[in-house]
Amino acid sequence: MTERRPIECVCVYCGSSVGSNSSYSVAARLLGGELVKRGISLVYGGGSVGLMGSLAEAVNSDGGSVLGIIPYSLEPEEISGKTPGQVVVTSGMHERKTQMAARADAFIALPGGLGTLEELFEIATWRQLGHHEKPIGILNVNGFFNPLLKFLDNTVAEGFVSAKTRANFIVDDDASELIEKLCVAYLNMQPNEL
Repeated sequence: MTERRPIECVCVYCGSSVGSNSSYSVAARLLGGELVKRGISLVYGGGSVGLMGSLAEAVNSDGGSVLGIIPYSLEPEEISGKTPGQVVVTSGMHERKTQMAARADAFIALPGGLGTLEELFEIATWRQLGHHEKPIGILNVNGFFNPLLKFLDNTVAEGFVSAKTRANFIVDDDASELIEKLCVAYLNMQPNEL
């Protein structure tokens, strides 16, 4: 039997804004520190602005591996800033998201706006459709995702989402605990799911 490798790379979806509460940036930096401490590399949407910038800079400044994947249209520094670490430029958003997903062993959503939510739901939909079995985490900073989680519970109650699919979202408000849960879920995946 092949020995399982631990999570090597996490894709993080998060806001290109810092939001209205400083705890969001603090949480992004703490998550970055946890990734470095565990030797897990970061793949993210590129750029150095907002929570994306806080996260990437935390990983990069602590000596961790950062890969920013950014579409050509968002690459100019006046839009996204200067990306820490390595950068891959794609032709468009779809290629960006495909590359991010392919390189990651697991996914984490931090607070963010429409783009963050769209990426989270797309990767969750891909899992529901059987395109991957990688764990999906939500770092629920200050209860930011509580309304969304309540909405997801309602989609189950109303018969639109299965309880099994709802259970694919692993939620915690602590970065270390969330990563630990994702690592356990990853190691419990079936060999053909890796």
